[in-house]
Amino acid sequence: MTATLVAKDVAGGYAHRVLFDRLDLTVAPGDVIGVVGANGAGKSTLLRILAGDLAPLEGTVSRAPSDAFVGWLPQEHERIAGETVGQYVARRTGCAAATAAMDAAAAALADGDDGADAYAAALDHWLATGAADLDERLPAVLSDVGLDTGPASAESQLMTGLSGGQAARVGLAALLCSRFDIVLLDEPTNDLDLDGLDRLEDVVRGLRGGVVLVSHDREFLARSVTRVVELDLAQHTNTVFGGGYDSYLEEREVARRHRREEYEEYAEKKADLVARARVQREWSSQGVRNAMKKNPDNDKVRRKAATESSEKQAQKVRQMESRIARLEEVVEPRKEWVLEFTIGSAPRSSSVVATLNNATLTQGEFEFGPVSLQVNAGERIGITGPNGAGKSTLLRLLLGHAEPHSGSSRLGVNVAVGEIDQARGLFSGPELLADRFEVLVPEFTTEEVRTLLAKFGLRAEHVGRPAIDLSPGERTRAALALLHARGVNVLVLDEPTNHLDLAAIEQLESALRSYDGALLLVTHDRRMLQNVTVDRRWHVADGRVREL
Repeated sequence: MTATLVAKDVAGGYAHRVLFDRLDLTVAPGDVIGVVGANGAGKSTLLRILAGDLAPLEGTVSRAPSDAFVGWLPQEHERIAGETVGQYVARRTGCAAATAAMDAAAAALADGDDGADAYAAALDHWLATGAADLDERLPAVLSDVGLDTGPASAESQLMTGLSGGQAARVGLAALLCSRFDIVLLDEPTNDLDLDGLDRLEDVVRGLRGGVVLVSHDREFLARSVTRVVELDLAQHTNTVFGGGYDSYLEEREVARRHRREEYEEYAEKKADLVARARVQREWSSQGVRNAMKKNPDNDKVRRKAATESSEKQAQKVRQMESRIARLEEVVEPRKEWVLEFTIGSAPRSSSVVATLNNATLTQGEFEFGPVSLQVNAGERIGITGPNGAGKSTLLRLLLGHAEPHSGSSRLGVNVAVGEIDQARGLFSGPELLADRFEVLVPEFTTEEVRTLLAKFGLRAEHVGRPAIDLSPGERTRAALALLHARGVNVLVLDEPTNHLDLAAIEQLESALRSYDGALLLVTHDRRMLQNVTVDRRWHVADGRVREL
């Protein structure tokens, strides 16, 4: 079905806070629209409104035709206890809901209710979702996306038992199995490896209907989107840019420069008029005082001339004030909040930071190793490889978080490790964020902790919440704040760009450029791999490590 989604004069947010307003957007077949903006600008809120999951504060969202099938795939891979991969895909594609609706309509019809039309509509929707042959299509799709879960069939595996990368591939499989007329994707690139990213790009380009997506993967945006919607939290504006992502970056920079120039021209002109009015006001006041002084020779002509002169000055003052009032005001562009930080440094470690000597580790049916390698002080190492290849296992062995089953691992002397793991595990418990942070940096006072977290955009409404209730992006910023507070000489980052907004990713890259300790960087962010200088590259595949 050819379908169009139209948002007209839409405002989104919460009762106490409007995140964006007066947004107009048309999504037609063939459109791939990227939504960008700082964390908290309302990107996910916009997708929920377009999906019909959340009512707009103002405005309307319409579909043409009205029964167009809009699919919304949220950011988090919601994992329900006991739910299998097959059940998860059925739920994500809308097939499960369509099946339940058709069964209910069929039951009502069988009970003698006058529901023939309702059953026909439910059947049509069930067929449109692809539910009729989902079970037949799913195994091949799961195999195609490279989901390997062992001897049991992939579709029968429990979602709760999958790694983040495997869950991301199931999400990709759900997209491939879907029959959506319009697709809304929230952070679809999270946890996907390079092969998965290539597959996702092919899928998005091949979708028959329009696509609206939120992503912080700059290369994915550059390769995929045809238009960009920017939600500017600082200026409280939204703008639709034609062209791709790189074109958007250029246009945005030009627009920001023009706004700054327009304001500076306005401010300079107003300041000049105000200064001239002040001088003329002083002249007028002085003239009145002089006219009121008694002339020694009581020369009425001269007094009359002085009075007329002062009146002319007053008239000039009024004219100048009128010109100031008629100036078209240009609001000063507000500077967008940007996460700015550096990574704290510690005294230099021993010359050898970590070694593995014929180390192996077996986890279920997965065997890692044998691996022998060495990390030296100050070395910067980029690590790539497919999901499930053993990258996180390699890091755990190097840091001593896991003991090898054979061979040996050794950590150097005076090693101060700073780590951001995929799960942001340091901030995933029930403790309040402020309390958890104080435990990790006991030398900080409560006030210092709150001040530091505020610098990372975590304010009063965040620090008093359980860490597990924070969004993934908020937990990532808390982890970055910890790196800033602690002195480290070995930095281990496992997919650090997941859930960070574009400005924060760029700031992280800047911080890494000035960091001089050892670095182990695992990332599938292709632009980060280009922008961060490394001395060595390791590629992990099938439990083995190869130096590139």
